[in-house]
Amino acid sequence: MLIGVPKEIKNLEFRVGLTPPSVRELITHGHKVIVQKNAGFEIGLDDEAYKAVGAEVVDTPQEVYARADMIIKVKEPQAPELDMLREGQILFTYLHLAPDPAQTKGLLKSGCIAIAYETVTDDRGGLPLLAPMSEVAGRMSIQAGAHALEMSQGGRGVLMGGVPGVDAAKVVILGGGVVGTNAARMAMGLEAHVTVFDKSVARLQQLDFQYGSRMNTVFSTVDAVEEHVLTADLVVGAVLVPGSAAPKLVSRDLVSRMQRGSVLVDVAIDQGGCFATSRPTTHDDPTYVVDGVVHYCVANMPGGVARTSTFALNNTTLPYVLALADKGYKKALADDRHFLNGLNVYDGKLTYEAAARDLGLDYVSAQSVLGL
Repeated sequence: MLIGVPKEIKNLEFRVGLTPPSVRELITHGHKVIVQKNAGFEIGLDDEAYKAVGAEVVDTPQEVYARADMIIKVKEPQAPELDMLREGQILFTYLHLAPDPAQTKGLLKSGCIAIAYETVTDDRGGLPLLAPMSEVAGRMSIQAGAHALEMSQGGRGVLMGGVPGVDAAKVVILGGGVVGTNAARMAMGLEAHVTVFDKSVARLQQLDFQYGSRMNTVFSTVDAVEEHVLTADLVVGAVLVPGSAAPKLVSRDLVSRMQRGSVLVDVAIDQGGCFATSRPTTHDDPTYVVDGVVHYCVANMPGGVARTSTFALNNTTLPYVLALADKGYKKALADDRHFLNGLNVYDGKLTYEAAARDLGLDYVSAQSVLGL
């Protein structure tokens, strides 16, 4: 199979779909790889590194899309990339379709086979290809929040860990999954007061057993969220409903009653955000203020630490890329029901039910389009 790796074009996105070691694995399996010039340059993966393992480096994205049987990316295809996708071509990347009707329309129109990292599942009910970026984003959320709390950023002027005789920051984390747990670890490491919300009592018990008195755990209700958000210095939105738009846990009215200079970091913004006042921002203009509350809603947070993120992502995606290349997409998906959950678009049909429901579009099961 001929596999193509274009350079990412989303704002300040420097991650790359395949690293040179991943390319070497594919070539060892008998496949060919073409990489767009300077695809990994910004994170120290120069063209010579790709050539050294046997990849062909080409000048333009047009050539990558025109020649490749399968495209490996990181972020969802942008408008110019959607126009280059073709019928029958495999696209393997993050998609986040539910809040993005324009992208969904473009993928359906292209006739491609789009498989989303974020909806592939595993035997434990997890999302193995989303987890590494969730770990990164969770940890970054506290870095970003701590910076946004500084006066120069519009924040309250609160130091996360306080100092002797002065209270540490109050950090509220909505969601106890991968993002929330990693955010909590970072916040506790900075000696903040940390409260984690979740709707799963079992998950709260796990967190309590693991972290004990260093973390406060609260069952998520509208009343409890309101009570804690109103006194928080930093609120991290870490909720996820796989493949669906994120629920709005903090209303516009609640934001208007928060402390002036408090900070909201919405890690769920890729799925539409979990704060009513959230809208996507970029790394070069990451924050805005609503009712005196600083909002950090960067839609590709892990892109800010692109080298770490690229290698972490490749560690988990490579076995799936190899399966697609070695077996072809039909057998690879048929052999693994969890991998099959990643199929979102097939030949003009939307095959992920949650996204179809949120977008108000027709849904056709992945099993039926593949004849399984």
